[in-house]
Amino acid sequence: MASSLDGFIAGPDGSDPSSWWPMTDDYLDFIRTEYPETLPGPARQALGVTDPGHHFDTVVEGRRSFEIGLAAGLPDAYPHLRHLVFSTTLESPSDSDVEIVSGDPIERIRQLKDEQGKGIWLVGGGTLAASLRPEIDELIIKLGPVTLGSGIPLWGHDAGFDREIWSRTEATSYPGGMTLLRFERAGDG
Repeated sequence: MASSLDGFIAGPDGSDPSSWWPMTDDYLDFIRTEYPETLPGPARQALGVTDPGHHFDTVVEGRRSFEIGLAAGLPDAYPHLRHLVFSTTLESPSDSDVEIVSGDPIERIRQLKDEQGKGIWLVGGGTLAASLRPEIDELIIKLGPVTLGSGIPLWGHDAGFDREIWSRTEATSYPGGMTLLRFERAGDG
């Protein structure tokens, strides 16, 4: 997930982080080469990206994150990935292959983890991230050189205190200011 220095993954209105994220050349090169599967379909097309990616074959997101794409006219922003949206109010769009999951998010993620394939990428939002905390094995934080002051925190507004221990496995800084931080779950409390 993209995060500001002060821990927000979206602004106060929940809008797409690309509205405040610094899109430097080195950042775009990093995404194109290391995580091409995380680019939405239109961005892949505009940047000439055809690489299927190395890390993920499934993307999951919450309703509010999904609605950002819908508002932009994208019923499936990630047509190159298996795409699941967790919502109790949405119905499956007839013009896309997006799977709407209205049941228990943890149960569905456990089913996905039992399947063969690459990793599962949680693109957003904070509320879904908070509900999936027990199943998150790795955090990949793209820390941007920006502060927002307020917004949607990594685990959402309603996340309770639940201390978790993570081990840093990577910290790579890029000239444009972005720092990639990777953590693996090390334990609880």
